[in-house]
Amino acid sequence: MTAFSKVVERLGGDFPTGAFGRTYRIWRDVADFSSVLTWVDLNTVIGRGRLEPPRLRLHRAGELIPWQHYATAVPTRRNVVWQRIQPSRLHGQLRDGASLVLDAVDELHEPAERLAQALETAFRGRVQINVYASWTATEGFGTHWDDHDVIVVQLEGAKRWHLYGPTRINPLHRDTEAPEPPADEPVEEIVLRAGDMLYLPRGWWHAVAATEGRSLHLTCGLQTTTGADLLGWLSDRLRTSETVRAHLPVFAPPQEQAAYLELLRKEVADALNDGAIGDFLTTRDGIEPGRPMPSLPFLEGVPAREDLHVRLTTARAQLTKNGQGQVVLLAGGEEWTFAPPVRSVLSPLLDGALVRLGHLAETSCLTLGQVAGLVTELVNANVAAVSEP
Repeated sequence: MTAFSKVVERLGGDFPTGAFGRTYRIWRDVADFSSVLTWVDLNTVIGRGRLEPPRLRLHRAGELIPWQHYATAVPTRRNVVWQRIQPSRLHGQLRDGASLVLDAVDELHEPAERLAQALETAFRGRVQINVYASWTATEGFGTHWDDHDVIVVQLEGAKRWHLYGPTRINPLHRDTEAPEPPADEPVEEIVLRAGDMLYLPRGWWHAVAATEGRSLHLTCGLQTTTGADLLGWLSDRLRTSETVRAHLPVFAPPQEQAAYLELLRKEVADALNDGAIGDFLTTRDGIEPGRPMPSLPFLEGVPAREDLHVRLTTARAQLTKNGQGQVVLLAGGEEWTFAPPVRSVLSPLLDGALVRLGHLAETSCLTLGQVAGLVTELVNANVAAVSEP
């Protein structure tokens, strides 16, 4: 099993119904996560990318360190100013207790992207992976809470987590009030070591610091899906209703307003049937745009070459069938209908794996040219990408 599959395996079983959204959970010695991100990988990403603050930033004792302390403003020939990292100054800040944070490393490093896609498939929502690196026992952020659930993967070293629990149940990014500060004493103190995993629900106050020299971990932020999201989707869906599209009876007498509200109440109740959550998730899966990936150098379509590789760039494409037995693919906000034999071509792509065009032709009744034509259609819709070996 890969490190990605081991992560997803730990998040199965009784976790979704027993802990998800409710309480923290720890898994020990899950896997060797070094294949996901190494120090060499991190150096390469920082050194070769223009990762300006706040995407790349330093924190110490709950304070954001001004970028001028570790970077220099550099004007380009096109009169664009960017902040160039100065390695020696960066090293100095890290020696003095700063923690380094890099947001959305899944957009910059392929193994991290694969981990994010595996989690997106499991949780049916967007995932962003941030990198945290520290060298001292100084806390980077102080005691704080997040407005989304997180999966923490310890890559190297150790981190001590003080968990205080929530002071407001299910806080939101856009909320009506802020959570109160937690009590002085944590409800739990844990140490994550290389290979360990932690799940922490949103709203749980926590403080984190390295314990034994340098530490490197990933925090996988999970898209929060709430009743507010369901109602927002329902509001858009009900726009097909004449009752919903009608003028609100602002100037009508009270009895007419009450009659309108009764009609509206019935339409909303009918829409909130037992299958509404499933319909909502399927719709969101089908419109997930995925991660943009070009298919250079193939500008005029995908050639019929056995050695080319293809993968879907959205982690939650839906493959179903209609009443006529045809195969229906929902991906990136598009819908395709194919003859039944096409299922054997599309099914191996659903988990985001790289698959040879030749293999897809060999395991189906389609010719290599037909497979290449189908893949071209998906590439042109921005839901797939091809690459040379």
